[in-house]
Amino acid sequence: MKISKLATAAAAAILMAAPVAAQAAPQRAAAPTVEGSEIGGSSSALIIGLLALAAIIAAIVIATGDDDDSVSA
Repeated sequence: MKISKLATAAAAAILMAAPVAAQAAPQRAAAPTVEGSEIGGSSSALIIGLLALAAIIAAIVIATGDDDDSVSA
């Protein structure tokens, strides 16, 4: 019974000490960058992408733009 209470007390102490130890740890500084990020790509790639998207939308509109009205009497 004593070992069980001792283990419970030790676990509680560890759980209470963990956040304090994490706050006391030294903070890492971000590494300086030499060049900017190239994730966005160039503006010409954006324009080409938008033109391709517009062409796809136009092709869909043209393909589904039939004026076959049904005749109901």
